[in-house]
Amino acid sequence: MDGYIALYMFAAVCLILMLGYPVAFTLAGTALAFAAVGIIAGHFDPAFLAALPARLFGTISNDTLIAVPLFILMGVLLEKSRIAEQLLGTLSRSFGSLKGGLGIAVVLVGMLLAASTGIVGATVVTMGLLSLPSMLKGGYSPSLAAGTICATGTLGQIIPPSIALVLLGDVLSNAYQQAQLSMNIFSPKTVSVGDLFVGALLPGLLLVALYLGYILVIARLRPQLAPNVETEPVTAAELLGSLVPPLVLIAVVLGSILVGAATPTEAAGVGAVGALLLALAKGEMPIPRLREALLDAMKITCMVFMILIGAAVFSLVFRGFGGEELIHHFFEQMPGGVFGATLVVMLLIFLLGFILDFIEITFVVVPIVGPILMMMGLDPVWLGIMIALNLQTSFLTPPFGFALFYLRGVAPPELPTSAIYRGVIPFILIQLMVLVALWIWPAMATWLPSVVN
Repeated sequence: MDGYIALYMFAAVCLILMLGYPVAFTLAGTALAFAAVGIIAGHFDPAFLAALPARLFGTISNDTLIAVPLFILMGVLLEKSRIAEQLLGTLSRSFGSLKGGLGIAVVLVGMLLAASTGIVGATVVTMGLLSLPSMLKGGYSPSLAAGTICATGTLGQIIPPSIALVLLGDVLSNAYQQAQLSMNIFSPKTVSVGDLFVGALLPGLLLVALYLGYILVIARLRPQLAPNVETEPVTAAELLGSLVPPLVLIAVVLGSILVGAATPTEAAGVGAVGALLLALAKGEMPIPRLREALLDAMKITCMVFMILIGAAVFSLVFRGFGGEELIHHFFEQMPGGVFGATLVVMLLIFLLGFILDFIEITFVVVPIVGPILMMMGLDPVWLGIMIALNLQTSFLTPPFGFALFYLRGVAPPELPTSAIYRGVIPFILIQLMVLVALWIWPAMATWLPSVVN
């Protein structure tokens, strides 16, 4: 009976979130309300709440999670310094004379912006403000322009260094150790954020290649949808001046993690300092703008950690009601074994992606299902990349995908919502193809980490 109370609590959280209440306070408030009623009714042991201070302190003092505010600061500084805007202008002029060239430039800039910010909302909004007017003015199909921007904006979920992968790495590491202890393995292995970064490289680059291929095919078969745009020529100095600084910064941050020279947290610190130096060198960071960037980074960081605190309270109460044991029993009885259990989890995460952001799903759902799936033999790196790709697809899918809402908020009124919905469908199919390919060939995510290690 108590396990079902945990499921009722989960359903209540989803319902309250759909009413528009803040995520962090909904998670914590609903959990504490259910715990209070459970204590009065004799269905909840108050001793579970005694572990709450230690759990909250562990969340705030987690060394891995220190990378989150640093990566956020790095992304905000690059956005405020207009480096992405200059890069888009240069690449647009470089590729504009080609059929589909402007779309190619948008995908490439979106990839670099995703690698520098790691935040889906920031990437979609920035690309929508910078590139959507240019694409529409250049004669691009509204649906193709909207779909390209939404799809490239979601690359921040999978292309490292991604904040989603940082959070997933921390949660999966704890879940992996918990799974091994449950199997009486008392010298548990761990999975690091660096492993997820390396594992995400091949699927992420494959997605970018397929996006570019789709735009090139459309430009060749239906040139009226993606025409060439008359632009001024670009000098080599302009191209190198716009392209080299962000590429060097990303290469230093990601390369230091891949070769083992720095932890993700240390690399994030280097990235934040490097982004600040780039902005100062370009003369695009006066004191008022720097203050605005720091305030924005602080607000986003506070939002993330408040959600982490709320999720910690929720997961503790969920466990106190026996929710984990109920789900474990449910998976063991499910037909299809590990395949059936994984399929159900992926469908659940996909549907939850319509109403919850990746942070809530990472810290509420993954700690519940992760240990169970890994006890059934799933590789934690493969599972993490599958979850990230799944959420990326969910964020694109009409009618509730977050990326669609972000673009709708900055798109001009003359761009109909139906055009946005139509535009993302081909990119959703591309992402589903990659997701299925990763399911069939797990080595796409696990081979490179094994080589690097």
